[in-house]
Amino acid sequence: MAIASKKKKVTSPLNPQAAELIARRFRALADPTRLRILDHLRNHEEASVGEITDTLGASQQNVSKHLAALHAEGFVARRKRGTSSLYRIADPGVHEICDGVTAGIETQLTELEAVFGS
Repeated sequence: MAIASKKKKVTSPLNPQAAELIARRFRALADPTRLRILDHLRNHEEASVGEITDTLGASQQNVSKHLAALHAEGFVARRKRGTSSLYRIADPGVHEICDGVTAGIETQLTELEAVFGS
């Protein structure tokens, strides 16, 4: 199922409420475990807590805590299947954010290598 992305340009300057909402979403992404969960879900349509736990080598409690934070910010969606919860990406824009940051890091590394050699 394809999800249409509606890109709306944010007005500048940001008002304080918009800045707080944006910062809250960035805080939800500011954890390596959460980024690894999102990366796992990028490659799987849906995954259970157990599957994510096995892939990350983390505890079920830790993965559940991070999934709850990602769910609260709307990055992932959850559905029940029996006694299990299945998670999927709810906001595909999260991958655009991560890809943009990754591209910036790659550019920075290339520039540092040019200055300091490899």
